Amino acid sequence: MHDDAPWTTLDARTLRGWPLPALAREADKEARGRILVVAGSREIAGAAVLAATAALRAGAGKLVVATAESVAAHLAFAVPEARVIALPETALGAFAKTGLDRLRDAAEGADAALIGSGLMDEAGATDFVGELLPLVAHAPVVLDALAMNVLKNRGALSQPVLLTPHGGEMAHLMERSKQDVLARPEELATAAARRWNAVVALKGATTLIATPGTAGWRHEGGQPGLATSGSGDVLAGLIAGLLAQGATLEQACAWGVVLHASAGACLAQRLGPLGYLARELPGEIPALLKQLQE
Repeated sequence: MHDDAPWTTLDARTLRGWPLPALAREADKEARGRILVVAGSREIAGAAVLAATAALRAGAGKLVVATAESVAAHLAFAVPEARVIALPETALGAFAKTGLDRLRDAAEGADAALIGSGLMDEAGATDFVGELLPLVAHAPVVLDALAMNVLKNRGALSQPVLLTPHGGEMAHLMERSKQDVLARPEELATAAARRWNAVVALKGATTLIATPGTAGWRHEGGQPGLATSGSGDVLAGLIAGLLAQGATLEQACAWGVVLHASAGACLAQRLGPLGYLARELPGEIPALLKQLQE
C-alpha cells in the first residue's frame, strides 16, 4: 500500500457491499470448510476453547483442535463438536516437534488454519510453528499471539498468512517501541504487510487492516469492553472460521473485525460497557451474521 493511499472505512455498510461466499441451502458441513486450530497450553487452555468456539459460530463446518496433551481431554469435553489431537509438551510448556506427525493428516486436509492462540514459551513455540507452516502451505493461515514470532527472522512469505498483532506484539515483531507503533500505526502496519507479504490486522480501539498491495481498511467501532482477556482469541477464531468457508484473507479479516466489535456492542448494550466476558462474544455472532447478510 502506498503511504499516501486512503484507508477505506470499515463498517456494516462496507460488508453489505462485500458479501461472503454463498453456500447452497443443501450444503453439508464439508461444504462449509474444515478448520484446524492449533492453540492452548497447560496454563492457557481456554484460548483454544474461545478460538474454536468462535470458528464454529462463524459457520465453519468441521473442526479439529490440536492442543497440549495435559489439557486435551478437558478441551474435548469443553468443545464436544471438535476432534481433539493431543500434542506432547516440552518441559517449558511448548508443543514438542515430535507431535507434528500427529497433525499431518489434519493439516493436509484443512481448508484454513489458526495457529498460536494461548501458546507458551516463545522459543519453543517459534520452533514448532516453523515446522508446522509447510504442512498448511495450501491453505490460508491466521498466525496469532506467540506464533507470529516465527516471522522475525524470515522474509516475504510464499503462502497466504494473516497476522493479528496488538500494539505490543507489533512493537516486538518490528523491533520498535510500543510508543512508536501507537504514534505511527498506519506506516508500521503497512511496512509489516509488505515485509512479510501478509495481511496485517493491527488491533486496537481503531483497528487497521493492511495488505501488501494498495488496499487498506480502518475500523473505529471498537468497544472498551473488548479489551479483556481472551477477546483476541475470539477474533482470531472468527476470522479463521470465515476463511474455512472460502472468504479471502482480506474479506475474512474485515468481516471478523466488524462482527467482533458488533458482538461487543450488543453485550455492552445488554450488560453494560465493561465486565462482559470473551466467552460471551461468540454467541452473538450467528444473529449478527444473519443481520449483515440479509
